[in-house]
Amino acid sequence: MIFIELLKVILLGIVEGITEWLPISSTGHMILVDEFIKLNVSEAFMEFFLVVIQLGAILAVVVLYWNKLWPFYIRKIPKKTQMALRKQPAVPRTVLTFAEKYCDKDKWILWFKILVACLPTIIIALPFNDIIEKKFYNYVVVAIMLIVYGVLFIVIENYNKRRRPTCTRLDELSFKTALIIGCFQVLSVIPGTSRSGSTIIGGILAGTSRTVAAEFTFFLAIPVMFGASLLKLVKFGFAFSSTELIILIVGVVVSFVVSVLAIKFLMGYIKKHDFKVFGWYRIILGILVLGYFIGKTLLA
Repeated sequence: MIFIELLKVILLGIVEGITEWLPISSTGHMILVDEFIKLNVSEAFMEFFLVVIQLGAILAVVVLYWNKLWPFYIRKIPKKTQMALRKQPAVPRTVLTFAEKYCDKDKWILWFKILVACLPTIIIALPFNDIIEKKFYNYVVVAIMLIVYGVLFIVIENYNKRRRPTCTRLDELSFKTALIIGCFQVLSVIPGTSRSGSTIIGGILAGTSRTVAAEFTFFLAIPVMFGASLLKLVKFGFAFSSTELIILIVGVVVSFVVSVLAIKFLMGYIKKHDFKVFGWYRIILGILVLGYFIGKTLLA
C-alpha cells in the first residue's frame, strides 16, 4: 500500500512542478487530480500537503537564480570610497562600510521591488484566505477561471503584437510596475486563475517583456509561497506520522526536480513564442472539466 501511495505522491509532485510555473494553474490542476487520485490521508493533511509541496517548486527558483537573488558578497572597497567613508561619523561609517563591502545594492533593490509587489496580496488577499478556500475551491470556479484566463492570454497576446516592451531587463523594472504586477497577483487567490498566469498578464500589460514578466513572477513566488506554507504549517501543527513525513519529503523532492525542468523549458520557449498556446490549453481543459463534472452530476 505504501508503494501505491508513493506513486500517487510522485504523480502529484510532477503535476505541481509543471503547473506551478507554466501559466495553467497549479492549484486548479491539483484539485482536479485529487478528483481521480486520492491519497490515503486525512482531509486536513491533504490541504496542508497541497500547499507545502510548493516548497519544492520554490527551491528550484532559488537554485536556478541564486546568482540573481543572493544579495551578499565580499569585495574590496575602492580607495576613493574608503576616503569618503572616513569623513563620515562613526555609526554611519560602520553601516556604509558594511553595505559597500558585503551588500549588492542592485539585488537589494530587486528584493525591495519583490516586497512591494507582495503588499497587495498581504493586505487584500491574506485576510480572506479561509473564506476563499471554503467558497471557491470547486470544479465550477476552476473551470470558469481556466477558460476566462485562457481567453485573456489570447486577447492580450494579440494586442501585445502591436506594442514594444518598455522594460526588457529586470533592473529596468520600476517600483510602480512591480506594484501593478503585485495587484494582478491578488487575482490568483481564486483557484484556476494561476498565480504565474495573472502576474505574467500584469507584467505584459504594464510593458515588460515576456522574459522579465516570467522571471519576476518566479521571484515573486518565493515570499508568497514560503509565507503560505508557513501559515499552513502553523495551522496544521508539527504532529506528522512517519507516513505523512515520507509523503511530504517525496512530494517536495519530485516537485523540485520537475520544476527545474519546467522553468528551463518555459524560459527557452518564450524567447521564440508567445503565451497563446497556454491560453488554448486552458480553454480546452476548462471545457473538458465542466463537461466531466456536469456529466458526473447528471449520471448520479
